[in-house]
Amino acid sequence: MLPVIYSMSVSLDGFIAGPGGDIGWTAPDAEEFGFHVEQTREVAAHLCGRALYEAMLVWETAEQTMSDPAELEFARIWRAIPKVIFSRTLDAVVGNARLATGDIAAEIGRLRDQPGDGVVAIGGAGLAAAAIAADLVDDYRLFVKPFVLGSGTPYFPPLAAPLGLRLAESRTLSSRVVYLRYERVR
Repeated sequence: MLPVIYSMSVSLDGFIAGPGGDIGWTAPDAEEFGFHVEQTREVAAHLCGRALYEAMLVWETAEQTMSDPAELEFARIWRAIPKVIFSRTLDAVVGNARLATGDIAAEIGRLRDQPGDGVVAIGGAGLAAAAIAADLVDDYRLFVKPFVLGSGTPYFPPLAAPLGLRLAESRTLSSRVVYLRYERVR
């Protein structure tokens, strides 16, 4: 069964976006971007909501708008990943994507049972909140940035009960970012 991961940049005070949805502070430096590229290689499927799907569409046409080799490599990897898009407003999606036909638990169940290696990734706070509430996330990956936002979109939603986690990995990626990977303790 493929594990489910939730990976996002997060401020020191626990937000993935600031007031008004600002994510300008999350832009990775070259070292962090390279780390993201390597992690993306292990993604067997990606679930996301409409907003993240639309933000990531830039990678569908990267060859026309980008020249950086690392960005073009990421685009090649990203396009190959099957994506499941959760949206109440989209009628169609492009690239290697499909609109979700079931709830998050049903979609994750189908993706977890596919043959092969890798992980099922969830992107976006709303979708991750639903997966966390259903206790479907196995691995939490935080790229902690040295910013205190004061408010915004939290990495973790309000919880009915504490989540037991075990630190599985930590590393300093640059002088400004700390990567933390926690596994769910069941």
